[in-house]
Amino acid sequence: MYACIDLGSNSFHLLIAQWHDEKSQLVERFSNIVQLGEGVTVSGEISPEAFARGIDCLKEFAAVMAKYPIEQYWALGTNALRIANNAPEFISAAREIGIDISVITGIQEAILVYMGVLSALPRTNETRLVVDIGGGSTEIIIGAQERRFVTQSLAIGCVSWRDTYFKDAQSLSTEQLEHALDQATDAATASFETVQESFQKYPWQEAFASSGTAKMLAHICQFRGYQEGKIDLLALEAMKQDVLLCAADPSALLPGLKDRRKDLLMPGWSILVGLMRACALQSISFSPTALREGMLDFMMHNGADTSIVGKDTLPDVTQTEL
Repeated sequence: MYACIDLGSNSFHLLIAQWHDEKSQLVERFSNIVQLGEGVTVSGEISPEAFARGIDCLKEFAAVMAKYPIEQYWALGTNALRIANNAPEFISAAREIGIDISVITGIQEAILVYMGVLSALPRTNETRLVVDIGGGSTEIIIGAQERRFVTQSLAIGCVSWRDTYFKDAQSLSTEQLEHALDQATDAATASFETVQESFQKYPWQEAFASSGTAKMLAHICQFRGYQEGKIDLLALEAMKQDVLLCAADPSALLPGLKDRRKDLLMPGWSILVGLMRACALQSISFSPTALREGMLDFMMHNGADTSIVGKDTLPDVTQTEL
């Protein structure tokens, strides 16, 4: 039995699975919104509150793992632990409760996300675009099965975008909120346009978006009558005023939106709209698998040595971490 712990800038995830005959069987899956990256882009440090939330969550994970005969586990830290000045203190505190954390680069994160998304898809020679919008970074991969043509990581995420553009959202008027939303969307579009040349060089036949922001917006689209598991740009554009009204009213919720993700609605919407505009994407499919499934697949075939993630026999044409 094996365990994967994904320490994201917004959520922590625990996946426990059995592995047999090159297939995994899910045993347990847990996700907690920790927001470890809250304020990190502004202060440069994990706040005391986020630090405590993160350690409490890891204690819960350790207690769950103790119930099973875990043969091997892998705990990986992403953007918040890459950039926070006090990340070593958090890693040390986690070690004291029995969890050793390895911090991966944005490129390594992208590789594992790609493997995770592909693990749930049929094998095909078609070129695919995979995008993972996290709390602190967004990973973009273009590839055809094991061959990756583009592997990139951009410093744009729903938590950092919230802290930058929507920190005082509750005190803003509807007009001010719309201005902030337009600013955030334009900034996201500009960020994704920096890699537009790669998008154009390697055209894809299928596009997938993974993790919480994509899941949230796919659910909202579905409740508005669109196809399940699909996110349409027209649907996102059409819901803009409802997104603003929801942000302005503390008691309001859009159908399909969970209250615990409400504060990430505007930043998530702005990032995904910016991505779809920059990529000329009219539609993108939600992928229920992401980093942790990729971690499990990699660990089963290669072990938990972080240093070898990305040591492929077929190197990328493009690898960029911005």
